[in-house]
Amino acid sequence: MRTSIHRPAVIAATAVAALSLTLTACGGGDGARDEGAASSPKSAGTGSGSGSGSGSEEKAGGSDASDSAAQTGAKNKTGGNAPACAADDVKISAAKQDGVPTTHITLTATNVSSHACTLLQYPLVAFGDVQTAKDVPAVAKSKPGTPVVLNSGAPAYAVVRVNNGGVDEENRAVTSFNVNLFAADGPAEGSKAVTAPEGGIAVDDAVAKTGYWTPELRNGADDF
Repeated sequence: MRTSIHRPAVIAATAVAALSLTLTACGGGDGARDEGAASSPKSAGTGSGSGSGSGSEEKAGGSDASDSAAQTGAKNKTGGNAPACAADDVKISAAKQDGVPTTHITLTATNVSSHACTLLQYPLVAFGDVQTAKDVPAVAKSKPGTPVVLNSGAPAYAVVRVNNGGVDEENRAVTSFNVNLFAADGPAEGSKAVTAPEGGIAVDDAVAKTGYWTPELRNGADDF
């Protein structure tokens, strides 16, 4: 009799337990879906992170543009250096140095243009016909350490030895001569006709030498 009485209770308990498990399972499914839904904003956050990465690329691109502008500015500054003096940019005159007999003259090149220019290397001096005369060789020790840049109106100088002094049968009287300048890639186009100092000069082509252009004459470097 007790067995018959307890069996329905067991069945009821089993039914309750089964119902609870079913409800728990359903609740678990909804929870899983809620977790999935909750994870969606996190995924969107990741997408936003990608957008942030794209923003970093844009910033990097902006930085590259700034660097490029800076480099262009630097190039413009470099490109702004004074160009080589052309023949028409300068006026050249000659004067005897102290001492008798005259063995050296000083050339003065004055910038008569309205802009600065660079006087390159040394004067290409030809004592004779410009087409056939040989240029006077330069003395290396007179080369200055920096380029000679002439502002408008500024002068530069070069010493030229014309003979060794005394009476020499190789000397010849010169009353005018030609001076050419250097361009960036070699001798410039054209030349300047220069009048010799008063009384003319005696030139020995075998010993004639020229110094480099310099903003001021120097002891030692311009003694030769």
